Amino acid sequence: MDQQARQAAESLLQSSSQNVQSPPLEICNINTIPSLHPDYIISEDLLAGQRANGRMSNVRRFFCLFVTFDLLLTGLMWLICVMLKGENIMKALNEQIYHYNIHTSLFDVVLAAVCRFVVLLLFYAIIYMNHWFIISVSTTLTCMFLIAKVFVYDWLHSAQPVFEVLLVLTSFVLSWGEAWFLDFRVLPQESHARRFLITNTDSERAPLIRSYVHGLPSLYTESVGNFYSPLASPEGSMYGFNSAPVLGRYPPVQLTREQEENYKTLAARTMQEAWDLLLKKEWKLEKASDCDLVHTISVPKLGKIFKLTAYLDVTPKFLLDELFYRVETLAQWNPTLLESHKVQVIDEHTDISYQIGADGAAGVVTSRDFVNLRHWDFIEGRYIIACVGTDHPSLPKSDKYIRGENRPGCWAMQEDPNNPNKCIFQWVLNTNLNGWIPQYIRDTAFVGMMLDYSKHLKQHIAKLRENGRL
Repeated sequence: MDQQARQAAESLLQSSSQNVQSPPLEICNINTIPSLHPDYIISEDLLAGQRANGRMSNVRRFFCLFVTFDLLLTGLMWLICVMLKGENIMKALNEQIYHYNIHTSLFDVVLAAVCRFVVLLLFYAIIYMNHWFIISVSTTLTCMFLIAKVFVYDWLHSAQPVFEVLLVLTSFVLSWGEAWFLDFRVLPQESHARRFLITNTDSERAPLIRSYVHGLPSLYTESVGNFYSPLASPEGSMYGFNSAPVLGRYPPVQLTREQEENYKTLAARTMQEAWDLLLKKEWKLEKASDCDLVHTISVPKLGKIFKLTAYLDVTPKFLLDELFYRVETLAQWNPTLLESHKVQVIDEHTDISYQIGADGAAGVVTSRDFVNLRHWDFIEGRYIIACVGTDHPSLPKSDKYIRGENRPGCWAMQEDPNNPNKCIFQWVLNTNLNGWIPQYIRDTAFVGMMLDYSKHLKQHIAKLRENGRL
């Protein structure tokens, strides 16, 4: 009876779907969802919030212009108020500035605008802060000052009270306008643009990425059948599915939408920062071993960062598969790892992994464990796997291992221009091991570990070729 009901439901669903006036779609998983036409996705708000090539977004640039306009308009209105008194300009400026009195001078309103200008441009243009805290503080202090100014200013002996009132009101309105524009326009549009960078692959490189991902064995895509009863599906049913394999010994958790968006935003920011590190021109050669090169660079607030460059006898696509989708097998061929697990899949390009490193530097550097957010993309002819340390509910800190922190770094794989079946492999390592370790020992351990990693990776590739996987 249940089997007949299931068949009837499927027939009803198929007949109803045929009546819907829409283009025919195949049953698809997350890797094969058809693209929407770009005209329906890319809006002006999205373009305004996007940072093209690391430059300031259009909407943030407009905010900076608005802050500048605030300063100029406040200063201009103050000059008008001064000139309307009919005094000599130098005498008026002398009274307003050099002999400043809070009861008779409005120059402090201009100073408040100058302070807003300096603070807001410092945090939102130079430091590129993505939080509303600073603007809320500046607006609150401005309002408190202007309200106090209304009570202490000598309005009865003012020559032009109307213009002076307008000056105070204008400063009040502009400060609130800046707060509104940043909180309701700048930050949401930039956040939307960052999410778009992660979740949407409909760009000029999307066909290459999607065709490749579609060819990979999906370890995490769920069929709609997962939400039906566990009855055996009729042969040929559109809802038949294979159970997804267990990801590892650390169970994934049900993430909220906000948690997923936070992970995706972090992944987008990490990709940008790792890409910027990879392309820096200041890399200096630290050590060479055969054809493997280790370069270093010192970055303020981050310290010393390492980059390995190696030439591998494998295609970039295959290496992407080995390093990203076969994370569970990394410890089998890489003795610098004790364990490697995939913990949570965020989307087809993003996941969270957990790894335990072996002792290094002859036991001087003890084992560390790492929780990493990973995201891959195809940028300018390179497959990039960006990685950064994160937190996960299933992986609290343990007393057994010191928790290391991976700052933004990446693996980069590109086709060798002299041989399409080989690739140039680069690894940017930006890690804080935590705990006190002498700088010399730390640097020596990292260089040795990266060269060992290249050696083990080459041995693994050779073994795969012997076994017929290549």
